Amino acid sequence: MDRRIATRPDALAHRTVNEIVTADPATLPVLTRHGIDTCCGGHRPLTEVCDRHGLDLATLVAELSAASS
Repeated sequence: MDRRIATRPDALAHRTVNEIVTADPATLPVLTRHGIDTCCGGHRPLTEVCDRHGLDLATLVAELSAASS
C-alpha cells in the first residue's frame, strides 16, 4: 500500500494534522520537531497550524513529503 502523502502545498493546505498523520505516520516526527502535536492541534488545518507556528507552508510540506517517501 502506497502511504506517501501529496507533495503540493495546495493538496495538504486544508487537511488537518490528524488526517496527515493518519495517512502516513512517518510524518509525525516532522510535525513534532516543529512543536505541532496531534492532541490539541490535531483538528486544525495545516495552513492554520503554519500560521500559528510561523512556518512556511511549502517548506513544511516538503519536509513532510521527504519523511513520507
